[in-house]
Amino acid sequence: MSRGGGGRTEAAGPPAHAPGMAAPGETLRKRRGGEEVPRAPPEEGEQPPLARPPLRPGTFWLSRIVLLRCIALLYFVAFLVAYHQNKQLIGEKGLLPCKLYLQNVKRYFKGKINLDSLNYAPTIIWFLDWSDMDRNLDYLAGLGLGVSAYVLVTGCANMILMAILWILYLSLVNVGQIWYSFGWESQLLETGFLGIFLCPLWTLSRLPNYTPPSQIVIWGFRWLIFRIMLGAGLIKIRGDRCWRELTCMDYHYETQPVPNPLAYYMHRSPWCFHQFETLSNHFIELVVPFFIFMGRRMCIIHGILQILFQVVLIISGNLSFLNWLTIVPSIACFDDTCLGFLFTSKEGCVKDQVLKIQAKQAAGQRLPLRYGCYVRKAVNVSFGLLITYLSIPVVLNLLNSRQVMNTSFNPLRIVNTYGAFGSITKERTEIIFQGTSCLDPNDPMAVWEEYEFKCKPGDLKRRPCLITPYHYRLDWLMWFAAFQTYEQNEWIIHLAGKLLASEEAALSLIAFNPFEGKAPPRWIRGEHFKYKFSQPGGKHASEGKWWIRKRIGPYFPPVNLQGLKKFYEARDWLYPKQN
Repeated sequence: MSRGGGGRTEAAGPPAHAPGMAAPGETLRKRRGGEEVPRAPPEEGEQPPLARPPLRPGTFWLSRIVLLRCIALLYFVAFLVAYHQNKQLIGEKGLLPCKLYLQNVKRYFKGKINLDSLNYAPTIIWFLDWSDMDRNLDYLAGLGLGVSAYVLVTGCANMILMAILWILYLSLVNVGQIWYSFGWESQLLETGFLGIFLCPLWTLSRLPNYTPPSQIVIWGFRWLIFRIMLGAGLIKIRGDRCWRELTCMDYHYETQPVPNPLAYYMHRSPWCFHQFETLSNHFIELVVPFFIFMGRRMCIIHGILQILFQVVLIISGNLSFLNWLTIVPSIACFDDTCLGFLFTSKEGCVKDQVLKIQAKQAAGQRLPLRYGCYVRKAVNVSFGLLITYLSIPVVLNLLNSRQVMNTSFNPLRIVNTYGAFGSITKERTEIIFQGTSCLDPNDPMAVWEEYEFKCKPGDLKRRPCLITPYHYRLDWLMWFAAFQTYEQNEWIIHLAGKLLASEEAALSLIAFNPFEGKAPPRWIRGEHFKYKFSQPGGKHASEGKWWIRKRIGPYFPPVNLQGLKKFYEARDWLYPKQN
């Protein structure tokens, strides 16, 4: 049946037919022995069942359900990461305690919690009891997990639930310091903010009849994916020359923050394939985004290409939930006609209800207007004006030759700049924590044993991990710290002290503790190594090694717990007690 045609051929009376031939409208069934038996013909005057009409393009009832469930899924992952890791990173005994951070912000603003301090760090933690910050962090993450799970499972949401999710995550991001300093945090907040305006104010229904999805909000999602991709493309062209020379992919798989097993093999692809990858990246990020503005069909093509591109990135690296999140606004390129295959066609189900709504609209029936409908239209228009206003500095940044990426121009992170891998590291370096029980760390006979992190490279024989969309924040920051100094990353020494004390919370961030079941180490040091993938099928690979490495030198000198006491006191960190 043609999607464009709405007419049907009228059925005439049943024609004469030869014996053994099935009459129109009859459905054949099989006997147990395999013999076909005709179903009883329709009674006189009864019309044969008509085929269900297809969904019409241009409505986004089903698209809204998919968008809300996808946003809820990403919130769920983000809050799960927060619940598992926040206490160790920003809790009372965290590597960078958020209580100290808020106290410093409060002190900067003359010891008051006022509009200035709220504007600098918008978080509801300002108004909570700080005597047990770990509990506060758990409550925020736990509530986020519960609300996002509800929306994910039911597909129902209203503005209040989506606003709760947004406020909770905003509160965590703004006290997360460097652990929450990456582009996907702002991207999730902007995506979640758009999700608020997809929903009715109060109604909890997958199909709230009086609140059809706003075209303004749908275009808000499209504007988001346009800026994400174009920003990523422009930062590459303006950044590292290897993007212009088509050589960046020669290094990316090996030097990305947390490689996965497929990256090991992708790294050894022929140079011509890497050039093709780079050219394809430029096409997807610099050309395809403009398809959004070229009509429905090109917008659908844009959505398909962007989703396929993100899937390729997902299977070739552990980039947190970034690529999963980037798929979400691309879904707004698809209307109900495109996404209908995701829903059952059973009578009374969501898809059937949408068909009935479309049939009424096609017949000229309009939803009865209520006072709330006018209010909602005013809210949608105001939302569109807000996004337009906040987009001005973002657009100016895109046009600027000194473009900055992953930056917010407003404290609530409603409209942001994005970009990724503007520069590519050509060599991979790693920090390896080593501990010893020897009294003298300079003794050449001292035995130094290595700690293993959850996912970052360490043990040469350990297979690269596959964790996306989950995210180990400490492992990710260790990648950045490896091409900086420990003076620029004081939390490194804080972590060393906690390992010297065998502190349980810190050890939960570690995959392997060589001193488990033994006395804690007396000394810990950081060693700096250069890492490279082994050659598949080569000598090292035959020995079970995924990596080969070469020592560069010390990253930080041997430290003991007693020697770190003044270092801790100067920063108001809790001095760890040895277990």
